[in-house]
Amino acid sequence: MLKIGVLGAGHLGKIHIRILKELKNYELVGFYDPNPETCITTEKEFGIKAYSSMEELIEKIDVVDIVTSTISHFECAKKSLAQGKHVFIEKPVTHTIKEARELSNLREQAGTRIQIGHVERFNPAFLAAQEHIKQPMFIECHRLAEFNPRGTDVSVILDLMIHDLDILLHTVKSDIKNVYANGVCVVSETPDICNARIEFENGCVANLTASRISMKNMRKTRFFQGDAYISVDYLDKKAEIVTMNEVDKTEEHPFKVYFENDKTKKEINFHQPECAPNNAILEELKAFANSIENNTTPVVSLTDGTKALELAYQITEQISHIHV
Repeated sequence: MLKIGVLGAGHLGKIHIRILKELKNYELVGFYDPNPETCITTEKEFGIKAYSSMEELIEKIDVVDIVTSTISHFECAKKSLAQGKHVFIEKPVTHTIKEARELSNLREQAGTRIQIGHVERFNPAFLAAQEHIKQPMFIECHRLAEFNPRGTDVSVILDLMIHDLDILLHTVKSDIKNVYANGVCVVSETPDICNARIEFENGCVANLTASRISMKNMRKTRFFQGDAYISVDYLDKKAEIVTMNEVDKTEEHPFKVYFENDKTKKEINFHQPECAPNNAILEELKAFANSIENNTTPVVSLTDGTKALELAYQITEQISHIHV
């Protein structure tokens, strides 16, 4: 059993603590948070030890779960790797690209594993749909959230859109050709709403919109590819697959839908795959334990997290350039 400790006992940190107490893959040793009041209340609520320093906790564990503010991710991971620990880091991987690249060098020296918390990879709707996503040529993403002051220490690109950037880079097997973007600062000093258009070398185009000042919540991606349309609703945890198969011109069935032109006749099939309910955070933490125990690459690797961060900053630079 892997000994694990949590750095950061804020809203998300408490969720990690609660889940880790249930997971058989780990022994939850304790947590550290710089706020003494948070330590007292969390220790009482969960019945686990609050350590007086990050270093003291890191010494006693095998795996460090970093759920702190983005700006401190690098320092926490650096101290953990220096002691040869495996590291789970909430997204985004680090505050800067330079930090993410340095982490890669430190991880190689330590010979340990790092997984990044891009939790939508474990969303049941995406898990049900991903086998049908073959070669998408147009992708449309909407990630809209009602305003919440939590998370405004970074832009909406690093806070929300980065989830979709990770999914995008995971599903489109091609290099990026062009990035266009625009965004507006409404309630914070960084963009609160952003639209980005990403063009890939293979011809695929992705259009992404992220907002944290919406009147409603939405987390949905639509994939369009040859003879197929796939919809993934991360919020309602539903997936829809629409496929078109060529059939004989004489075929006719009263309960089926057909599309016909002079050359071909196609049968339109509607399918809603079963999206087995799960706790995505629990699944990603379990997957990390499996990668450590089996000596395999984590599902969401440090390389994956770095690529998503690099694309996020390309989008940010486009917005900055527009508003200069």
